[in-house]
Amino acid sequence: MKKRGLADLFFLLLVGYLILPVLATMLYAFASKWNKTILPEGFTLKWFAALFQDSDFIQAFGRSVLLAGGAVSTALLVIVPAIFVIVLYFPTYEKWIQMAVVMVYSFPGIILAVGLIRVYSQIGIPMIFVVLGAYVVGILPYIYQGTRNSLRNIDARQLLDAAQLLGASKRQAFIKILLPTVYPGLFAGALLSFSVLFGEFVLINLVVGSRFETVQIYLMKKLSTSGHIASAVVFIYIVLMGLLTFVIAIVTKRSKGATNL
Repeated sequence: MKKRGLADLFFLLLVGYLILPVLATMLYAFASKWNKTILPEGFTLKWFAALFQDSDFIQAFGRSVLLAGGAVSTALLVIVPAIFVIVLYFPTYEKWIQMAVVMVYSFPGIILAVGLIRVYSQIGIPMIFVVLGAYVVGILPYIYQGTRNSLRNIDARQLLDAAQLLGASKRQAFIKILLPTVYPGLFAGALLSFSVLFGEFVLINLVVGSRFETVQIYLMKKLSTSGHIASAVVFIYIVLMGLLTFVIAIVTKRSKGATNL
């Protein structure tokens, strides 16, 4: 019992240590004034009103959605079919994808940014497309694991063989049977990838910078001018990530339920 009490106390201290900065930031986003007291002296929504009236924030938010959504869409159109083919028909080549997944984790953002600038800055390719391509490669682990796990959970190879035995072509079996079955896993992987890319800062800031201002670059600028506005941006980001996490949890739960059936 004593050990259990110490474990619970340690857990509560750890949770408080992690959550307290987030709660303080969220309170500061609503605080009208907070200088000399433990809690805010008043609450207001004027910081959010000012934020949503700022065209720079709206444009930065749109750029972040466009860049992250474009990378995820490209990955779904290019990487997912390749993973399908390799896992189903050429499993011996899967080790190369696993090696690529490990290599994605092995390159820090700063090193990668320097390499991209040195290689592509003299070619004439717009650097925003270079960042987009790097994002597509960067989310390979999430797309690969989601796709691979979905295919193995449903035993996709036998499912395709059964569909072809019943008269369906490979194309029909792929579009009408396989894709709807693995869709929850793909959707969860896509949402996770989007949330990761939406919060990415190092690569886009070093390679493109203010020429393509995203939410994270906008937040960095506001940190030196208005702490309340910066806290409001962080609050919106936390709410967005919370919603995405909630959707991912629901989709994953439904996917497991469908698999068990």
